[in-house]
Amino acid sequence: MEHVDVIVIGAGVVGLAVAAEVTASLPDRQVVLMERHGQFGQETSSRNSEVIHAGIYYPQDSLKARLCVEGKELLYDFCRKHGVPHSRLGKLVIAIKDEDLPYLHTLQENARANGVEDLCFLNESEVKNIEPHIACKGALLSPSTGIIDTHSLMKKLEWQALQGGTMAVYGHNVKGVSPQGDCYVVEFTNPDGSSGAVKCSWLINCAGLNSDYIATLLGIDVEKEGYKIHPCKGEYFTVRSGKGLVTNHLIYPPPDKELKSLGIHLTRNLDGGIRLGPSAFYVDEIDYSVDENNVGDFYEAVKGYLPFLDIEDLEPDMAGIRPKLQGPGDPFRDFIIRHENKRGLRGVINLVGIDSPGLTCCLSIARMVVNLMSF
Repeated sequence: MEHVDVIVIGAGVVGLAVAAEVTASLPDRQVVLMERHGQFGQETSSRNSEVIHAGIYYPQDSLKARLCVEGKELLYDFCRKHGVPHSRLGKLVIAIKDEDLPYLHTLQENARANGVEDLCFLNESEVKNIEPHIACKGALLSPSTGIIDTHSLMKKLEWQALQGGTMAVYGHNVKGVSPQGDCYVVEFTNPDGSSGAVKCSWLINCAGLNSDYIATLLGIDVEKEGYKIHPCKGEYFTVRSGKGLVTNHLIYPPPDKELKSLGIHLTRNLDGGIRLGPSAFYVDEIDYSVDENNVGDFYEAVKGYLPFLDIEDLEPDMAGIRPKLQGPGDPFRDFIIRHENKRGLRGVINLVGIDSPGLTCCLSIARMVVNLMSF
């Protein structure tokens, strides 16, 4: 049986970043990137708002806060260096009602605790000066928030990984993992349906929506250990006609207090179009259809702060599904990024529940994984 040094399971943006970082930092390691789909980024990584987050929402000292603040700057540097299309256009977190204003000040203090020092509070008239077509009582301006062409980012990360010697195998679906001495045997199905197996010394689980399944194959009780993924669907509606040209920033309402989502917000594409979303509701099945009957809910959610929109301006766009550890009614859950040596699984690194801001954190997560491999 063939033996490789490292297998990375999952070729979303995080798996690609991990493979690229391992090959760059540990060039003597033979790396295999194993993905069940026919190409990279077919799930969460290609179905999101494509926002580079600043790191303002997450609890102090959480992985989400630390890795977002670090990853944001790494990502902007990467984009500039490698020509990945992006725009640091900034966003407004708005107070829709007077009662929302104290929360914005609390959010600003939380951001400072996380190391985000560039937020500024704008009163109603100051917001009108920069966004005359939105309605609010005040806002936080986050100038370091931006947008990115995620496909171009993933394509560049894949290229870096391949140039570094990674072997990317697409259409390979992991079906079993078992310890064998100081190695792991990974069983999989090939694109033609036949079975195969390979040994590795390091197994890095970046399987996104299926990361809890991979953990289960390793003998981890995902319910007991808090590794169970709760798929959370978000739909988007695009804004047709020329109304996408009337805003300059990303526009966010106050998020829900448990951070299940950041609320239905307005994001811009690099081509100038705008979309609304995502919504957030838990699902039992992976289904990327958009229910056009939900247009009324979207309109009701935004009409108070986007008065220039009519319901006829909205049409279904896309849907994504977040791999959340936080179940219905649960409080905030952080990323799980863990070397499982204390479970007797030396050489296994699990990345579970990498939802938002996982895109922003992809490079800082990759650095963390390589650091975990040094112990």
